[in-house]
Amino acid sequence: MGLKSGFIVLALVALGWASFCLGQTPEGTTAPGQRLPGSISGTVVDQSGAFVAGARVSLTRSGEDPSLNQEVLTDGSGQFSFANIAPGPFQLTITAEGFATQTSSGILRSAEMCVLPQIVLEVATDITEVKVGLPQEEVAEEQIKVQEQQRVLGVLPNFYVSYISNAAPLTSKQKFKLAWKTVVDPFTIIFVAGAAGVEQAQNHFAGYGQGALGYGKRFGAGYADTVSGTFIGAAILPSLLKQDPRYFYKGTGSVASRGLYAIANSLVCKGDNGHWQPNYSNVLGNLAAGGISNLYYPAQDRDGAGLTFENAAIGIAATAVANLFEEFLSRKLTPKVPPKASNNTSAKP
Repeated sequence: MGLKSGFIVLALVALGWASFCLGQTPEGTTAPGQRLPGSISGTVVDQSGAFVAGARVSLTRSGEDPSLNQEVLTDGSGQFSFANIAPGPFQLTITAEGFATQTSSGILRSAEMCVLPQIVLEVATDITEVKVGLPQEEVAEEQIKVQEQQRVLGVLPNFYVSYISNAAPLTSKQKFKLAWKTVVDPFTIIFVAGAAGVEQAQNHFAGYGQGALGYGKRFGAGYADTVSGTFIGAAILPSLLKQDPRYFYKGTGSVASRGLYAIANSLVCKGDNGHWQPNYSNVLGNLAAGGISNLYYPAQDRDGAGLTFENAAIGIAATAVANLFEEFLSRKLTPKVPPKASNNTSAKP
């Protein structure tokens, strides 16, 4: 081969190598327009803010091969994560036993680490979900757990208000359990103790006398009123009459309509069948508690039927006032109130 032919071969080899190099991207750099995978992560909690472990999180990609869909379970801290996800629109479906299905959607950008807003699961309340999932008793138990964390200003028990309009009905056992938790709550005892001190200072029920013995009698009478009124009006009669002792927060409508609703709920209530009916439990419970109080109040303060009906009227009026407080103030002052969670949270990467 001549010198000229050798140069031609060398030129062709050099040209081919140059073409190969021009088609490559140096290691560690990204070619223009190249789309890199990213990640999607988040945290799942319940209405009280507690982490939900073992929730099933399914990732689906619109318009892509269904076989590429992924599924993970949340860990003990309610967290989940999907790695190496191609950029583009996505949807997450979150399911957990006893909770309503939740969805979250968004668009993942190239090389993005997308952290979703906290996903709040609501307790399942739909009848069909209850039938194929948990029994109503277990659903009610989960809802009670949320109620038992409700305290006005973080202190005052607020167990007898439900912010779920169609909450599962309580069993008799659950009604008694809620009543017991109320009467043994430290704040209930402190409140009765304070009321007894005021009565002693004003020498109310003078027949009890003064000193430690007089105070003890006033405290005992006040606590007996609380126990009898709570158990008769919120456990015994509601169990016998199939009525729900809770106040169901309305939260919508005009101030006047909400006020009338709250006051009316001292005389009407929701039955275990979900229908509204006369609140026999509250009315008869206050009458019964008033009648029982005749057994331990000083003789000069007993007025037979008069004291009974007076205490009953006071109890009904107190219920109306408490309902007004629940409707307009307690939600704002209660840290553990269930959030108004949406069934569809949109992720904003």
